[in-house]
Amino acid sequence: MREFLTVDRIEAKKRLVVERTKDFGEIYEVFERDEAASQSDRCIQCGDPFCLNKCPLHNYVPQWLKAISEKDLEFAFKLSNEPSPFPEVMGRVCPHDRLCEGDCTLNDGHGAITIGSIETHITEEGFKQGFKPEFPGVTSNKKVAVIGSGPAGLSAATYLLRSGIAVTMYERSDRAGGLLTYGIPNFKLDKKIVNRRVKFLQEAGMELIVNCEVGKDIAFEDIANTHDAIFIGVGATKAKSASLTGEHAPNVYDAMDYLTSIQKKNFKTPYDKKFDFKDKDVVVIGGGDTAMDCLRTAKREGAKSVTCLYRRDAHNMPGSQKEYKNAMEEGVSFTFLASPREIILNESGKAVAVEVVKTTLGVKDDSGRQKMEELKGSEFRVNADVVIMSLGFDPEVPSFLAENGIDTNKWGGIIVNKDTHESTTAGIYAGGDCYRGADLVVTAAFDGREAARSIIKSLLK
Repeated sequence: MREFLTVDRIEAKKRLVVERTKDFGEIYEVFERDEAASQSDRCIQCGDPFCLNKCPLHNYVPQWLKAISEKDLEFAFKLSNEPSPFPEVMGRVCPHDRLCEGDCTLNDGHGAITIGSIETHITEEGFKQGFKPEFPGVTSNKKVAVIGSGPAGLSAATYLLRSGIAVTMYERSDRAGGLLTYGIPNFKLDKKIVNRRVKFLQEAGMELIVNCEVGKDIAFEDIANTHDAIFIGVGATKAKSASLTGEHAPNVYDAMDYLTSIQKKNFKTPYDKKFDFKDKDVVVIGGGDTAMDCLRTAKREGAKSVTCLYRRDAHNMPGSQKEYKNAMEEGVSFTFLASPREIILNESGKAVAVEVVKTTLGVKDDSGRQKMEELKGSEFRVNADVVIMSLGFDPEVPSFLAENGIDTNKWGGIIVNKDTHESTTAGIYAGGDCYRGADLVVTAAFDGREAARSIIKSLLK
């Protein structure tokens, strides 16, 4: 350990741009054993590890780094899979630069340990060696319903099944995974990775019911009457509006509709062909990871040009710097300090351009973020055949919430007890984006885990 003076930080190898933009295959290679061990050897084993504390799941990062440096893969696999329901997913999609790696002691001068790549290596190599997550089988007569199969729902199911409690999962789509399946493109997360975890849960005793929307295809009351507790993890899929003139034009689309349709295309299932953007000028409004996903997807779909409009600068983008860098490498154009004012329509009502105004960043507000100020008389236009709006998401509010005394806040988020994740109706719990608003996969996984622990404590007294 502590080899940071002689061993530099290395990133996981990436496929060449000219190759990776031709398909939707993952762009990062998984670390080899020697690479993972060498990077783990750089850890200084802090007495107060910032990486562990910054991780929402409080992963045992220093401990599994030590195990990998000592070539003890089995112990590292167990440590990694204990607090995390799917570490191989987190290793791929977490914004490590803002979490564990961002707070790594070595990040100031020596380069943070490549924690995310090592996390992916541990589980992928463990699977190759025949290791599997451990489940006891259903040992209890208690049964819990999980509504939604995204990261929060899968996490809750994982920890309930680890305690021997039976789980029935309801998913309105045609396959499990939620955001992991239809919201994150294959080049970041191959769907075989998600399917493998779902299969583990089914083998552990979970019943998965797809194409079933609660409140429509099955009554919430029927589920409540046949289960001892319910976890709601339906995410946040309602696109936020920019309230721009022209945003309802037929060639202005919501980000998630676009990503979902292209994923269906990649599954070789029916999809809406209006989302074929080959040879078109595509403009994406927004600067988060979902915007990066749309930009990079459009490049792979053969768009003539792909432009991102963001009202602040690159430093202030809410998305991961890693994804911004990847998008830059793949030929995406970025126009910063440009605030959209209007979507310009032609005579037939279709969008043909976005009118924007230049901005500057001024003094900091109470949150410490610089205020955005528009520069008068600086308007200009960006031509577009297609406009994608990626401004964030709010929770949808199913009617069964109010009908069953489950209170929501002013923006539709389910109100829960922060200590137990129980809603305002006893026995019904919630977590993930339907409680927080659009957030990270790792925070959704945390919510699912903590809600499951509360349910377990309640049912197995």
